[in-house]
Amino acid sequence: MEFRILNPAESPDWDEVLLQNNDHSFFHTSAWAKVLQATYRFKPLYFVSSESGRLALLMPMMEVYGPLKGKRGVALPFTDRCAPHVLEPESLKAAVKSAIDYGEKNGWRSIEWRDDPYGPEGAPAWKTYLMHEIGLRKTKADLFKSLSSNNRRNIKKALREGVSVRTDRSAESLRSFYRLNCMTRKRHALPPQPFIFFKNVLEHVLSRDLGQVFSAYHAGKVIAASIFFHFGNEALFKYGASEMEHQCLRPNNLLMWEALNWYNDRNFATMSLGRTEIDNRGLLRYKRAWGAKETVLEYFRYDLGEKAYLAEHRGRGGLSRFLVARTPTSILRIIGRLFYRLVG
Repeated sequence: MEFRILNPAESPDWDEVLLQNNDHSFFHTSAWAKVLQATYRFKPLYFVSSESGRLALLMPMMEVYGPLKGKRGVALPFTDRCAPHVLEPESLKAAVKSAIDYGEKNGWRSIEWRDDPYGPEGAPAWKTYLMHEIGLRKTKADLFKSLSSNNRRNIKKALREGVSVRTDRSAESLRSFYRLNCMTRKRHALPPQPFIFFKNVLEHVLSRDLGQVFSAYHAGKVIAASIFFHFGNEALFKYGASEMEHQCLRPNNLLMWEALNWYNDRNFATMSLGRTEIDNRGLLRYKRAWGAKETVLEYFRYDLGEKAYLAEHRGRGGLSRFLVARTPTSILRIIGRLFYRLVG
């Protein structure tokens, strides 16, 4: 099978082509490709095969470069899940081989695929996560009944405490989110994403009505905010942030509830809550409280030097997390500008 390699950011009708096929998500769109390319200078290399004017196969890929890890292919960077669009299973095998051939010719060290179908039989998983997806298209009463009893109490508490939620796609809301995001990432011992990343989200995603910012207010102040993306009939929760001192008001519970209702009212079919590490009990408990369907997600990494799929390696990272948690936010923002481009 012959494959074309294209950059969806340079294809004006790319998203319309995606909508003609059932297997697509926001992460397949030209908007996401533009955000990653503009922010981190990753090179989009989408392996595509067409049949009778329609997509027969789509395998999104980007070339990532860092001085420590060298050049490598990732499908896709900063993407929780990136399923292939494929009509025939054999064509996916051919696409994987084409990516390996391309990587060998262009000096890649490895290729990482972020979805189960890419793993050949017997290949070890590089990383394993849990995914959560909420079914929509319900009455508001049925949606509320699907939540855990504790979650329902938290939503009611937020309302009693006077928390309110607003949604828009403005630069002001994005700036408020970023302030909270820097605080939240520091609590989690991670550098924040560079602000230019969110400026590109505003330009390529929010301004095209492919996402929303939901902000929780208390006493006239933004105390929590979340960013959601959407495409076709699927929505996804991508980023969340909040002030620690106001978590007792349960703004995050109310934010998610209002977002579910917003997308449910607009006839979206599902809401993805993204990936979660299997040992992150707190986050798993939060996501399960929404009545989400839980599935296993595996990543696969192929080492072109060893010509083999690699088994998972879990580093401790304790010292680096200790240092990040004690580094001033202003310094962490500088680190984030460098860090995320290198890790992909």
